[in-house]
This record gives sequence, C-alpha cells and structure tokens, in this order.
Amino acid sequence: MSEINVRALGEEDWQQYRDIRLTALRESPEAFVATRAQEEALGEEVWRERMRRSRRLVAERDGSPLGVVSLGQADPDLAYTGELFGLWVAPEARGTGVAWKLVEAGADQALRDGHSHLGYWVGTDNGRAVAFASSFGFRPTDTRRPMRVANEADGAEEMAMVLPLGVDPGAVPSTVFR
Repeated sequence: MSEINVRALGEEDWQQYRDIRLTALRESPEAFVATRAQEEALGEEVWRERMRRSRRLVAERDGSPLGVVSLGQADPDLAYTGELFGLWVAPEARGTGVAWKLVEAGADQALRDGHSHLGYWVGTDNGRAVAFASSFGFRPTDTRRPMRVANEADGAEEMAMVLPLGVDPGAVPSTVFR
C-alpha cells in the first residue's frame, strides 16, 4: 500500500479544496455547520478567500484525496492558540491513519506558525472523537459551547480540547481557548 502524504493547499488549489469539501458535506452532512447546497452556491472569490483565511491540508495516497483538515486562528485575543477544524476522512480511509497524519501535520504547521497551543472542538457525546483527540495528546478544557453542526439536537454541546505544542505537555493555561 502506498504512503499517505499530507500537503498544504494554496489559493490556486481552491477548486480541489471545494471538491473535497463538497464530498465531505455529501458524505457526512451531520458533521458540519454548512450544508452542501449552501456551499455549492458559493462563487470562486468566496472559495479563494477561504484559502487565504485558513490553511487547508489534504491527505492523499497516489494523488487521490483521502481527507482534509483546516488550520486557523482560535481567537484574535489568543494569538498563541491555533485551531483545527473541518476534519474529515473518506469512509474507505477511516481507521488507516489518515486522521492522525492530518492532525499531526496541522500541529506541526501550527508550531511553525508560532502557536504554543492547538485547539480542537469535539462533541461531548462523540466518544470516538474525544478518544482520538486524547490519544493524540489533546486535553479537555472546561470551555463548552452549543454544538454548531447542521441537524444537531437541541442541547448538544462541544468542548474545546487543547494540545500544548513544543512546551511542557502538562501546561494548559485556563485562558488558552474560548
């Protein structure tokens, strides 16, 4: 089996990102805030702006996309904390290390970007996602917010999990993510 490669997409790759994103929205509509119909209606300039605003990392095997994750700024007042979001892995690639490679690449990029911590919002009732993030080294925080995905039941929450980058792994300041 070929190796999984992760690479950053540039603004010029907006169509490739759009295609992967629309595939993710079709396959896992419950995992995202937006709907496929909403995002299909977006024009080229909106997609290019998204590419400029946040980094988009794609996992590939033999040139075929297997998954994607985005890396942005968690909160303008917390410049030291980056945020992972939009993690998606194609069903046929789940359980093969793709998600791990994407999160690893996101953490490496966040560190290179000068962040000391990386945040990741996870549904409090999504045991698999919490276990995955914990196994990677993310730690749960007390920070919660209402679940922000399409078709989610009222009252569902997600929590901020934080990964220290290049610092004492036990050091997670209380103001690292909000």
